[in-house]
Amino acid sequence: MAANRRIASSLLAALLLVGAVFALSACGASSDSKDVVEGEPVELGELSYNVVFSRFLNPNDNEDSAYLVGQPEPPEGHAYFGVFLEVQNESEEPQTLADAFTIADAGNQTFEAIPSKSLYALPFGGEVESQEQIPILDSTSEQGPIEGSLVLFELPASASENRPLTLSIPGPDGPATVTLDL
Repeated sequence: MAANRRIASSLLAALLLVGAVFALSACGASSDSKDVVEGEPVELGELSYNVVFSRFLNPNDNEDSAYLVGQPEPPEGHAYFGVFLEVQNESEEPQTLADAFTIADAGNQTFEAIPSKSLYALPFGGEVESQEQIPILDSTSEQGPIEGSLVLFELPASASENRPLTLSIPGPDGPATVTLDL
């Protein structure tokens, strides 16, 4: 009988703990961490950056060719990699986007974003108007299949073997890092 009470008490305590965790998470508690995972927004100054998707791009694919407009064939042993972002400005003033992005692999090799002529490209160093977003509503990139603005990289094949890959976004309160989901 005493053993049954201990089991029931332990079960009740566990249920209360689970309930408390759900209650706290429902209160909108947020983290000010600058280290997040893909799909989790990160605040840098007045802008909120969210990596909505990342993947290797295939120049022979119809969809991907639109992301790679003006890019030469990648060198042997390299591939193009796209990071698609949504950036929100909820302030009352225009805000400036980051002007450089880098990816690091688990071996601490870093790769800089490359310029892109694609209609889907994120405008590095551009402005986001007050209460607006990038991609701009009804723009090509916002209406596209991924609904994000592209940051393009050329990575060696070894980068996909040295995971995780982390995107670094510079900002006024220090850089943010986003662990990319490959």
